[in-house]
Formats: sequence, C-alpha cells, structure tokens
Amino acid sequence: MSILYDLLLLNAEVFTPNGLQSIDVGINDGRITALEPSLKNAEATTILDLKGLTVLPGVIDTQVHFREPGLTHKEDIESGTRGAVAGGVTGIFEMPNTNPSTTTREAMQTKLDIAAARAWCNYAFYAGSSDENIGLLPDLEQMHGVCGVKLFMGSSTGNLLVRDDDTIRRVMRAGKRRMAVHAEDDFRLDERKEWLMQQPTLHPRLHPEWRDVDTALIATKRVTALARETKRPLHVLHITTADEMRYLATQKDICTVETTPQHLTLDAEDYERLGSLCQMNPPIRSKAHQEGLWWGIEHGVVDVIGSDHAPHTLEEKALPYPNSPAGMTGVQTLVPLLLDHLSKGRLSLERFVDLTSTGAVRLFNIKGKGRIALGMDADFTVVDFKATHEITNSWIESKVGWTPFDGKRVTGWATHTIIGGHAAMQEGELFKVTPRPFAFWDTAMAQ
Repeated sequence: MSILYDLLLLNAEVFTPNGLQSIDVGINDGRITALEPSLKNAEATTILDLKGLTVLPGVIDTQVHFREPGLTHKEDIESGTRGAVAGGVTGIFEMPNTNPSTTTREAMQTKLDIAAARAWCNYAFYAGSSDENIGLLPDLEQMHGVCGVKLFMGSSTGNLLVRDDDTIRRVMRAGKRRMAVHAEDDFRLDERKEWLMQQPTLHPRLHPEWRDVDTALIATKRVTALARETKRPLHVLHITTADEMRYLATQKDICTVETTPQHLTLDAEDYERLGSLCQMNPPIRSKAHQEGLWWGIEHGVVDVIGSDHAPHTLEEKALPYPNSPAGMTGVQTLVPLLLDHLSKGRLSLERFVDLTSTGAVRLFNIKGKGRIALGMDADFTVVDFKATHEITNSWIESKVGWTPFDGKRVTGWATHTIIGGHAAMQEGELFKVTPRPFAFWDTAMAQ
C-alpha cells in the first residue's frame, strides 16, 4: 500500500548532513519521513515543486524583543512572529525586558499562553534575572518553553539590571543551563555619560564613543571570569568589538558567542545617513571592528547569529539624542542580509546553516531541530540564492513599519517558511499554522 504524505517537497536542492543533495522530502505528522532521490510518483495532501530553490534547516533567531506585555504599541508576539515567518525564520527566542519583566512563573506563563494562541512561528522565552528573583531561577529555567536565563549587566529596564559581581555570582550559581548575558559595564556607562553630556553637539554618531570598546570589553572579561569561577556555561550576546572577539577566542571552553546581522552590515559611517535609526546597544561601530567580527566568523569564534530585533516607533526614534531609544527591527531581515553576504563570498552555505540553525541547536540543546534527517521536525527555510530583491519599509511586518535597510538591494531571498510540515509563508503570502514551544534536552522531561 502506497504512503500518503502530508507534504512533499520536490525537485529542490536539500541541505542534509551529507551536504547539498538533489533529493525529495516527504513529511507526515510534522516530521521528516522520507528522503529519496525521487518521490514524484508518491501521493500527498500538498505538493510543493521547489525547482531552482534550496531547502535549508529552519532558521532560528535566538534574540528578539517582541515587547509584550506592556509595550505593545510598538510590537507584540503576534506581529513579531508574523515578521519572522515573512523573512524565513521558523522560530525565535524572546527576551524578558517587557513590562512587567519576565521574572516570575506567572509572568512567564502569561507569555507562553499568548504565544500558544497567537504566535506564527515556534518560540521560547528567556527568564530575566535580578537580585529579587534569584531563588526562583532554578524553577524558571526548567519550565517548558523556556530557553534559559538572561542577565543584563547594563542597559536594561525595570528591575533587570544586575551590576555588581556578587549578585552576578549568585545568579550564576542559581541554575545550570547556558546563561545569556548583555555585557556592557554599567559603572563605566555612568562615567562615560558624564563625558557625553559635556559634548557641544549631541548626535547618534557619539553612541559608539559613549558606549566605548572598554565598556564592552570590561564587562565581557568580568562575566567570563565569573562564569569560570562558578562553572556556569555562558552565552555572550551581540559582540561588537574586535577586542572582545580576540579575547573570547581564548574562552571557548566556558563561553559561546553571538553577533548580529546589523553589526556585520552597518558601520559607524551610517550614523550620518541614518541617525538614531542605526542606534542600538551595544553600538554599531567602525569598519575596523566590523572586520573583527568577520574574523570571528571566519575563525569559528562566533557560534550563532541573532537579530536582536528591538523595535521602537519612528516618533520615539525622533527624540533628540541621547533620549532616542536604542534598538531596531531585525528578525525579518536576518535571512536576506546573511544570504546577501553569502552571495558576496563572505559566508559559505555551511557556515550560514551553522550560524542560523544548527549552532542554536548545539548551544541550547533544542530537540528535533537543526538537521534535515529522518525523524527530525519538518521546519525548513527555503531560499532562492539568485533572487534579487529590495528591502523596503512597506515589506516590514513589525508594528513600527521601518527598517534601517530600507532601499537596500540584496541577492538571496527566503521563498518559503515551513513549520511543522505546513507552509507559514509561500512566495510572500503568509498562512497561519500551529507552532509550538521549543523543547530542550536539558529541561525536566516531565512537563
């Protein structure tokens, strides 16, 4: 008796653990059940002819800020995840600096419930750490759908700022999973703010001078030393300096590393053109530091790329610097920006997949993701390497409706976003599917 597949992917190049293969993919019940030279004679409820396209493991964006609850005038879980699937992203890790902060089981469950009802892609949430919830962290990091604990050493909201080593040490000892950190030294930020306010003219071009290299490097060295002392695995987010990258190359036994598409694409010269639209924390820096980030990618220091999607309205961005808020949209442009770098020879396909999918699975012990292999979840990002598109504000699904890359032409584009064996995006058209929270090998099995 012949098999009836839920979905067949035909005539594409497929990136498997063996490399690129000209094979067809069969899917049932949300999982890969066939990888064959040809399934053209098989029967299926849905058949996608992907001739000329490439099927990749589903892209996972491991750092987004979707602003819900409390700041939903500029984003929420529904609009943020809709932007994700529009850009080829199959799943996201969302950050805890909402209002209220995600520091309790109740606050976490609220986010999980919202996502279960309204998310367009797979999801997990970070629990925030503070000096007030250290005793709750071991329980929080084990909740189903929680990807880990986030520590802010600088630039946070509400009660999430943790400045001093003693408190950081206590946070690190209150759990065992890999912990993510925003490493900017808040003490130095205060000192540098005095310098900033003495400048005759205030402009976003001063942002990387206020939040200078030492602000980042001091914090990164502090937090890796504490991770080594407490034996807590660490993930340092959005690295921006060549100095940090060289240092972190010596710390890979305790620490993993992220950078962002924005820092790989924009540089300090763009402040003249974009002003506060390219203001983010840590800052966009000089071309020399950008080359340091590419050095980290080329030498394997960087483990994963996250977008740090953090939208603000244009009205908020128009406030005089430094009152203009830091952050920009990013989840929808992650894939096209990196594909464009791939087209220019700065990334190999293998490195693209590692940085956007398998790296996240390796770092965070995600079940069922990151490989196109029998039995794995049917999450795919389908791309056209040759397609040329212009990124525009009108394409952006975020509530704020803008991107610093408005008008940028790129080569490489996501044509389909497939989640659990169902197309959530097909040639630019969005379809509501039923996503799920990520499951992790290092959380409690009984949920």
